[in-house]
Amino acid sequence: MASNGVTIRDVAARAGVSLGTASRVLSGHPATSPGARSRVTEAAAALGYRPNAQARSLRSTRTHTIGLLVSDVRNPFFADVAHAAEQAALDADYVTLLGNANEDVDQQDRYLETFLTQRVDGVVITPQGRGSGSLDTLIDSGMPIVFADRTVEGLDVPSVTTDSRPGLDEAIAHLAARGHTRIAFIGGPQSISTGRDRHDAFLEAMPAHGLEAAGELIAFGDFREASGTEAAERLLAVPDRPTALLAADNLMAVGALAAVRSHGLTIGADIDLIAFDDTEWFPFLDPPMSVIAHDPGAIGRHAVTLLLRVIGGDTPESVVLPTKFVDRTRAAGSSHG
Repeated sequence: MASNGVTIRDVAARAGVSLGTASRVLSGHPATSPGARSRVTEAAAALGYRPNAQARSLRSTRTHTIGLLVSDVRNPFFADVAHAAEQAALDADYVTLLGNANEDVDQQDRYLETFLTQRVDGVVITPQGRGSGSLDTLIDSGMPIVFADRTVEGLDVPSVTTDSRPGLDEAIAHLAARGHTRIAFIGGPQSISTGRDRHDAFLEAMPAHGLEAAGELIAFGDFREASGTEAAERLLAVPDRPTALLAADNLMAVGALAAVRSHGLTIGADIDLIAFDDTEWFPFLDPPMSVIAHDPGAIGRHAVTLLLRVIGGDTPESVVLPTKFVDRTRAAGSSHG
C-alpha cells in the first residue's frame, strides 16, 4: 500500500492492466510495453500513488522461499516430485511452501495468488492450464517460474517434462508380441499437456506395430482413480472387449484394476494392464504391474535447479527426460487374438 492509502490495485484498475503489469512498471522492470508504462504512470500520477519505501525494500529482499504447486499430493508420482524438489531446495538453503492443486484450476489459482502475496522467490508448478488469469499475473509480475511434468501452450516458461513416446512404443510392441490386437487406452484430460501427449503417442504407436487404434477402445479420465474405474467399465462393456488396457497414469490404472477384478478377469491371463507412472508397490501386486516409467525425483530436482538459475537471472533451456517400459510379466506367451 502507498503511504497515502492508494494501492497498486487501484493503479492497475485505473490503467486497465493486470496487477502484475502494474507492479512491473512501478518497480522499473524492463519487460513491459511502452503503452502499459504510459497508462500505469499516468494512473499513478492521477491517483497520487507513492510506493511505501519500507514495502519496496521488503519486496526487493530475497526470502529464500520457493512455492511448489503439484497437481495432486495423494498421487505417489507427484509426492515423489515434491519430495525431491523440497530436498533439492533445502540443499540450496531454500525452504518450500507446498500447495496442492487437487487437479482443479480454481484451487491452482488460489495458491498462485498466495505465492505472489507471500513474496516467494520463485515457483515450481505442475500446471492445470492457464486458469482464470492468476498464472498470467504471476508471469507478468516477473516471478521466476518453472513448469514441472506439464506445460501450458503459448507460455514461454522453462520446463522439465518427459517424452512419452519411447516408453509407450515399447509397451505397445510388448503387447503386440503377446498377441494382443484389441488394445484399449484410458487417456487423461486433453486440456492438460501430458493428457494430450500420451494420447498422441498411443495413436502413433498402434499403427507402427500393425495395430488399429479403434475409437470404441479409447476412453478418457481425469488422472484420478474413480475415473479409471469408470473408463475401464465402459471399455469392458464393448461387445468385442479389449484384451489389454493401457492407462495414462498410475491412479487411473488402479481404478482400472478394480474394474477388471470386479468382472472376474485375471491380469496376465484374461487381460493385460499397463500403467504410466510407476509406484513402489506396483512390483508387489499379484501379478506385478508392468509400467511405462519415468523418474519423478529427477523431475523435482531438475525443476529446482532450473528455478534457481532463473532466480539468478539466467534463461535456462528446458529439460526433456526419457520414459522406458518396465516388463513385469511373469508368464509370457499368452495369445490374445
